[in-house]
Amino acid sequence: MSAPSLLPSRVPPGTSREGHRAVPDRFTRLGLSELDTYFAMARGVDAEPALELTKWFGTNYHYLVPEIGPDTVFAALPAKARAEYHQARELGITTRPVLVGPATFLLLAKATADAPAGFRPFDRLDDLVTVYADILTALGKAGVPWVQFDEPAYVADRSAEEIEALRAAYTRLGGLPRRPGLFVATYFGELGDALPALLDTPVEALGLDLVAGPGNLHRLAAAGPLRGRTIVAGLVDGHNIWRTDLHAAVTTGATLTGLADNVAVSSSCSLLHVPVDLDAETALDPALRERLAFARQKVDEVVLLGLALRNGVASLPGPLPAVPAAWHHDEVRTRLAAATPADRRRGPYPTRAAAQQERLHLPELPTTTIGSFPQTAELRRARAAFRSGALDEAGYEQLMRDEVARVIRLQEELGLDVLVHGEPERNDMVQYFGEQLDGFAATGNGWVQSYGSRCVRPPIIHGDVARRAPMTVAWSTYAQSLTDKPVKGMLTGPVTILAWSFVRTDQPLADTADQVAPALRDECHDLEAAGVTVIQVDEPALRETLPLRRAEQKAYLDWAVGAFRLATSGVADSTQIHTHLCYSEFGAVITAIDALDADVTSIEASRSRMEVLDDLAAIGYRRGVGPGVWDIHSPRVPSHDEIVSALRRAVTAVPAQRLWVNPDCGLKTRGYAEVEASLKRLVAAAAEVRGT
Repeated sequence: MSAPSLLPSRVPPGTSREGHRAVPDRFTRLGLSELDTYFAMARGVDAEPALELTKWFGTNYHYLVPEIGPDTVFAALPAKARAEYHQARELGITTRPVLVGPATFLLLAKATADAPAGFRPFDRLDDLVTVYADILTALGKAGVPWVQFDEPAYVADRSAEEIEALRAAYTRLGGLPRRPGLFVATYFGELGDALPALLDTPVEALGLDLVAGPGNLHRLAAAGPLRGRTIVAGLVDGHNIWRTDLHAAVTTGATLTGLADNVAVSSSCSLLHVPVDLDAETALDPALRERLAFARQKVDEVVLLGLALRNGVASLPGPLPAVPAAWHHDEVRTRLAAATPADRRRGPYPTRAAAQQERLHLPELPTTTIGSFPQTAELRRARAAFRSGALDEAGYEQLMRDEVARVIRLQEELGLDVLVHGEPERNDMVQYFGEQLDGFAATGNGWVQSYGSRCVRPPIIHGDVARRAPMTVAWSTYAQSLTDKPVKGMLTGPVTILAWSFVRTDQPLADTADQVAPALRDECHDLEAAGVTVIQVDEPALRETLPLRRAEQKAYLDWAVGAFRLATSGVADSTQIHTHLCYSEFGAVITAIDALDADVTSIEASRSRMEVLDDLAAIGYRRGVGPGVWDIHSPRVPSHDEIVSALRRAVTAVPAQRLWVNPDCGLKTRGYAEVEASLKRLVAAAAEVRGT
């Protein structure tokens, strides 16, 4: 059987409309069509909230968390993969269907709300493997030569039971007669003990990430000669945009050729996580551009490496030049070298809380939003006109000021306690800051999918980071001038700025985070000096950047927390620092959330049924917290009773004096009609619970 050198036809993670069906009963009983059921799970309907949305391992790509119970019905649905394969064949292209592997699917799932205590979705692996066997058999009959199953969950720490179950699953699937070739892909790290387990199965091809998981090579060497097996070598970084050191990659590939009968070259993971084509970026600095590779260029690198392994390295381009000296900033490095532990520490929380209440005079259960308000079509058109030169700076700024005034007026009419300016001037919560900081570059067309049809344009961090001038002060002070209520200053934290950018690889991430932090610290100082009393520094990426292996997590959390505290610890006790986290599993970082030492932490909680409150209570969290009571990634308007119920659940875990009432996240993706209706109910629900 030949190596899997076919184009992947990727089927995204989910619970329906892919290779199999695993729809929770709460959606099947709605009686909707298959397509409407799919959208109901993703976006929710009046009768049922959507499935939980969270991050795909260490990326900014989101997936829907499957809900599996003891009686969840699994069914094979190979028609979509089969139809797409034949559609490509009619165009003269041979592809391979790609599905999330059965073990990873269940390891990423959650138990249904009515599942008995102790039930784990992974307990259903044998049942799901039966369905995958049916899918393989159907695709084999259709003439599909290869099928790829992705099992990235096994680059995280896994128990001996989970590894043995993986071995058993692929031994069973590999024993099927007349099936396609099996290619099991792993990425984002090292497989560890799962590697020999997979090598002990009939799987014909195994994909390994040799960028994020260089130790995979050593485990392969320890396994001995791999006869009749194809190793798909992830030598080109699919998670970042820097050019590959092709000569070093060829050396790694040559080592592999001595270990396995067949070696295929690939990217380390899906190219979903990088922009499409560098050729579209004509405005980038040439010194930066020559160091980059987007998806199209990474495919070229894969081809070059394959040719070099077969024919020698003479065709490879020369090494990259040295990093330009202009990318280094001596003042930044000198300032960081002089930083002390006191620069990352604030006064005791009880002292701060008393000073803030004396200044702000907030009620119990204060209401607020997370930051952004709807980015309307009019705002997007104005931004495009300004960028093209059709609208001058004065006209653009006036339109943005008008929108800020509208947002402030609306919040006052609704009765919110702490307001925001709505961020109409911001294209993105990271790109906006990247365009105003030294050491960053912005692309013109570098779009990357985040979820559904939502895409972002991550900036590139290529040099030392420094603030040129205040970035948000003028907008915050204008908004504050329109109201007597406090208006939050809104910043993005250092970890999230790194996570949602393409970051330089010539120094540790911790060093780059500590360079971003002083820029934000200076911004906090200037906001405070301008009279802003509440400053929110968002860190929604704190969890998604957590290393997958426990042995590496403490070091990451130490520098991540340290960078946040360096950014936020320069303000007075009476200035209230908020942070925000969303769409991740927070249990693994709950002690780090506490260590951030923010005065108020707002956290996504509506889709996860307020689970985070139990985690916070377990560690004795004693500061303000705002668990989200409205899922803003769905167009569904929550009912009054639904919000009241969520708040009553919250006050059993958090005293009302420390509980805030807010949506899950910013409102930029929503429309004004649903925002007004939802916020009106949010304020009324808070008043009802406050009065009981």
